[in-house]
Amino acid sequence: MVKQERAARTRQALIRAGAEVFAREGFVSASLSAISRRAGVSSGALHFHFESKKALAEAVEGEALEEVRRIAREAAARDGRALAGLVDATHGLVDRIAEDVVVRAGFELSGTPGRGGGGPTLRREWQRWVEQMVRRSDQEGWLAPGVSADDAAAAIVAATTGFEVLGAEDKTWLSQEKVAGFWELLLPRLTERHAQMSPGRSGHAAAAAHRAEHSTAPDSRP
Repeated sequence: MVKQERAARTRQALIRAGAEVFAREGFVSASLSAISRRAGVSSGALHFHFESKKALAEAVEGEALEEVRRIAREAAARDGRALAGLVDATHGLVDRIAEDVVVRAGFELSGTPGRGGGGPTLRREWQRWVEQMVRRSDQEGWLAPGVSADDAAAAIVAATTGFEVLGAEDKTWLSQEKVAGFWELLLPRLTERHAQMSPGRSGHAAAAAHRAEHSTAPDSRP
């Protein structure tokens, strides 16, 4: 059991170190030697857990994907209305991209051309979930007459992915104010009941984020 726990800690340290190096240098330029040094383990230990740089990148992206799925799942369940859940999830997503290097690196890796792998990527998963939530909003009667669910989903995916891409160069894009401004602009066009919607993060979500922040270990942030 002790050996298993130590192996699990080493694997997590390598995933985090890999995320930090991938986020800083990109997949192509990142070296396994730099990642092992960052994690404080030997090259042999790295290769015991991950046979290649590609395998480590897939592990980083997989962990980030699980976190994005958690954000989406909790946001969808919090209010019960699909559109409110969608607004909340975009705020939660931008928070995690700003604060969690694994999520940030996962998104960057998902956009790396020629890396191989046919599994789900964060951007594809996010697009699929947004499209699902917009269709649910339409079914629940929240979309204004004449608003196409496909067009609305495309606008939301493009904008939120844009926050992620632009945030890599300028962290001000990864702010709650930017996300709220986007929804302030879009909601009156999207729904006739926009007065019933908050463009900012809900109080419930903000409280949950505050609790999560203060329960996180000091070394879990980049």
